[in-house]
Amino acid sequence: MQSPALSAACPACPVETTLTLISDKWKVLILRDLMPGTKRFGELKKSIGTVTQKVLTAQLRQMEASGLLTRTVYAEVPPRVEYTLTDLGRSLRPVLDAMEAWGKAYQENAR
Repeated sequence: MQSPALSAACPACPVETTLTLISDKWKVLILRDLMPGTKRFGELKKSIGTVTQKVLTAQLRQMEASGLLTRTVYAEVPPRVEYTLTDLGRSLRPVLDAMEAWGKAYQENAR
């Protein structure tokens, strides 16, 4: 299934397509933090660390437009907004697992 955000100009190379969706600095960390389940904006910001509110908001909007996550707004005071990975977003788990394994191996060899 192709995301609406990429349907018009999807790169021919599958690796480039993947990078187009997740290569921005914070997107992989957002994916990592949402893999276990739904989180609120503040929880994401705290777990990621140095990302600004403006940048995190932009990254989340891009990921929502790409079909990687959903944003749910609850009519409460104060407003509550939650982010959850879609099936498409969760399908990136093997990619993140491979990145984690590679990173661990690199860290061990770098010592």
